Amino acid sequence: MEKLQLENLTNEQIAFQLILHSGNARSKVIQSLREYRGGKREEAEQLLKEAEADLSVAHHIHFQLVQKEANREKTEFSLLLMHAEDHLMSTLSMKELVKELIELLKERNL
Repeated sequence: MEKLQLENLTNEQIAFQLILHSGNARSKVIQSLREYRGGKREEAEQLLKEAEADLSVAHHIHFQLVQKEANREKTEFSLLLMHAEDHLMSTLSMKELVKELIELLKERNL
């Protein structure tokens, strides 16, 4: 996936990009567990790889915001940005949990 540059985006557009990419990742993470439970292991693995790609874009956006602030450029705080950041962080947690769950299922031959 292409790295998104924030210079030409409004604060709202940045937040929605975070929500978009982390939301896509979240859907793929959940679907990967469902596919695994349905016996479709390869599809589950592919969905996790796709989720990682979506999360990579979202993480890059987040990192640019952090860099901007580290360079003393303030980012306007909003409830929308807070929601977007929360969405990203909860998706990252969910991804790690689902990956561990799938590994546990593999170990138990389920």
